[in-house]
Amino acid sequence: MSTSLSITEAAKATGLSAYTLRYYEQIGLIAPVDRRGGARRYSDTDMRWLEFLVRLRATGMSMRDMQRYAQLLRQGQVPDSLAERQTLLEDHARRVEADMRALGETLQYIRKKIRLYQEMRTTPKRA
Repeated sequence: MSTSLSITEAAKATGLSAYTLRYYEQIGLIAPVDRRGGARRYSDTDMRWLEFLVRLRATGMSMRDMQRYAQLLRQGQVPDSLAERQTLLEDHARRVEADMRALGETLQYIRKKIRLYQEMRTTPKRA
């Protein structure tokens, strides 16, 4: 069974606003969406692509890189397109991994502070 969601349903499913969905279509991040009776209808394929875009954005990929990836995807499975898409994702993965390392270090620092406050609260004060 194939999905066909309205823009309101697609927005709810992705966490994006209807405005953002229209904007993504306008700037070429998503291909023109099928319309029925003038209203956008999002297919399973559209929804999988939107899920991928949401994940890329959540991990900090720039709109420019997302647009480039979308352009390359529309070129099909030609060697140059595949190679550049792979490179874009490898570069992004390295940035995400670096961000995760930095967040891990920051989390360790925060936990250290929490332990310090816990010790200060549980250690009896001396007069």
